Order: sequence, then C-alpha cells, then structure tokens
Amino acid sequence: MLIVGGGIVGLSTAYALTRARPGTKVAVLEKELAPARHQTGRNSGVIHSGIYYRPGSLKARFAVTGAAEMVKFCAEYGIPHEVTGKLIVATGRDELPRLHALVQRGRENGIPVRELGPAQISEYEPRVRGIAAIHVGTTGICDYGAVAAQLAEASETAGADVLYGAEAVAVDRRPWGVAVRTGDGRIVRGRVMVNCAGLHCDRVARLAGDDPGMRIVPFRGEYYDLARPSLVRGLVYPVPDPAFPFLGVHLTRGVDGGVHVGPNAVPALAREGYGWATVRPGDLAETLAWPGSWQIARQHWRYGAGELRRSLSKRAFAEAVRRMLPSVEESDLRPAPAGVRAQAVLRDGTLADDFLIKESPRTVHVLNAPSPAATASLPIGREIATRALAQL
Repeated sequence: MLIVGGGIVGLSTAYALTRARPGTKVAVLEKELAPARHQTGRNSGVIHSGIYYRPGSLKARFAVTGAAEMVKFCAEYGIPHEVTGKLIVATGRDELPRLHALVQRGRENGIPVRELGPAQISEYEPRVRGIAAIHVGTTGICDYGAVAAQLAEASETAGADVLYGAEAVAVDRRPWGVAVRTGDGRIVRGRVMVNCAGLHCDRVARLAGDDPGMRIVPFRGEYYDLARPSLVRGLVYPVPDPAFPFLGVHLTRGVDGGVHVGPNAVPALAREGYGWATVRPGDLAETLAWPGSWQIARQHWRYGAGELRRSLSKRAFAEAVRRMLPSVEESDLRPAPAGVRAQAVLRDGTLADDFLIKESPRTVHVLNAPSPAATASLPIGREIATRALAQL
C-alpha cells in the first residue's frame, strides 16, 4: 500500500491501515524532510466541533466524531491539548439570522450549543463586544504537528515505512498495482496507491492518469500574534458567511498560551506561497488556466477585495478584529507565519464544500481535505483505509 503525502491525513491513513490489517506493507512518500510541513503544521491548532457543516456531510460526521477522538488521542500520547469551548459572536443585526441558523445546525449535528446575550458574552470574554453569541463547548486546541509526528511514529512501530525527501514525480499504474518514481530516483511499488498530497493532490491524480475534475486553487491565510494575549481568554470567532468555506478573522489562544489572530484568505501566487514574494509561474499559470478560477473572481470579487485590503493593510486587519475586540490596537498585531489552504475548485467555479474522495482502479484520491481535516483526521484515515483495503 502506497500513500503519497505525509501530512496528517496521509499519516492517519497509514495509522489506520496498520491497525485494520496488521502485517500489510505500507509506505508513505513525503517530499519534505519531516512530516506536517504545510497545511497540518501551519493552521491555528483548533479542534473544531463540527457546528458549521451541513448535517449528514462527511465534514459534519467526521468533525464531530474526530474532535472527541482527537482529544482522546492527545491524552493517550501526552500531546498538549485543551477543550476550551469557543464563542461565535454577532456584532450586527444582519448577522443574527446566520447565528440562529448555526444554532440549529449545531443541534442537528448533536453539538451542545448555548445562546448568549451581551451580558453573558462578557462573562466568558470581558473585553469582547457583540449583540449576541453562541458558546460551543466541545471546541478545543492542540498541537497538530505533534499529532502528525506521533501518527508517523506509531505507524512505523507497527511496520510502516515513512520515506522523507521522496517526491512522487511519476506514477505507473498496472493491472497488478502502482509504481511510483520519486524525485531522487527510487521506485516504490504497491498494490494500491492512496493520494493524500494536499496542495498537489490534483497533480498526483493526473500523474496516475485520472481526471480529478477539479483543481487546487491555493488561498493564503495570514496570521498575526496578539502582543497582549490577556485581551482574550479563549477562542472568539465572527459569524461566517455561508457562501465561503472561510471562517473569517478570529482569535485563537493556543496550547503555548499565545493568541493567534486570523487568518484572512487571499489567492496565493504559488501552491506553497506563504508570502507575496513567493511566485511560481507554473503554479500561477495552472490557476489562471482553470475556468473555475475566473468564475470565482467574477462571482466573489467584492469579498476578495476586502480580504486583499486586510492583507495589504495592517490597519484594515485591526479594524476587522476591533468589531469583536474593541481594545485591540494596530500595534498589538505582530506578524506570524502564514498558511496555505488547498481548496478544490470545480470547473464551474464551485468551491468544493465537503471532503472529496474519488476512487479509480488501484487508486484512492483525496481531492479536498482542508479544515476541519486535521480535527477529523482519525475517522478520515479509517474511511480512506477502508476504501483502499477494499481494492486489494
């Protein structure tokens, strides 16, 4: 069994395979020199409750069960974590219908939700201001980089091989299985290939001869650290716009005690473009050549303009935060490392809303697994392992 990609989804798949069928030979190919160098290691570390996701969707099912499993996994292996709960805060009356819809969605997904008025908001977060909010008790935080490292270690202990510096550059699919050639000239063979390549998953699908029917369009999420972390106690989110898979600029207290502010969402000029200075013409050309990219631009240019303004102006970013936390000053925001979201976009410009897993002979492709994939990684890994084993 070959797994391409050593982020948390690929490693959780290896972990699930070694437990579902002990003795199965598993190899993970990771192009970087360590696990979790991209989406897994560059997110805000939130264990999501599942409140945002459509009831019955893979995201809803796997986030709800995955959150509980992630807390248990972290406790078992001594990984820093905490169940903190979080507030989702409405700052304008126009947001109230969306807030109430979230309450209903949370209840349909079996998530404990408490509705709050302004005075009750202050009990949780004295400096946060809003006209209404909901408290979601099952949200937490952890160190996903440490989780990925533990999944790799546990998989290796069970007999899997995790190969670093092994970028998949060619895939040869035969009746007996799949052979993958890596950038350093190695040939690795397996009866089934699982594609968990994240930012490059569509490319790996095409290497295997499959049309994924989508492209990864990378969106950079930029963060700041809060210079005065005492301004907030826990996690504070705005009411999201349901038309987008992004949650808006929020405040997240991490396991280290610091507070992350962000992210925004701006188009990245490279699939691993963690700043405006990183431009890869090949990546950019692929994005511009995909019809769905232009459809997004036409449909959502106003939203994009606001995100771009917050990217280029620290003052504008601070203004967005002050809607919920009025005492924040521009000087409180200190630049922090950015992340890039691997967002699947269909040809018609639809942003893939759910996890997207496609199968073809001898291959399983994971084509859309952004947030809450880290939260949901353990049940996602089992689902992918089940599909892969069924092909043996």
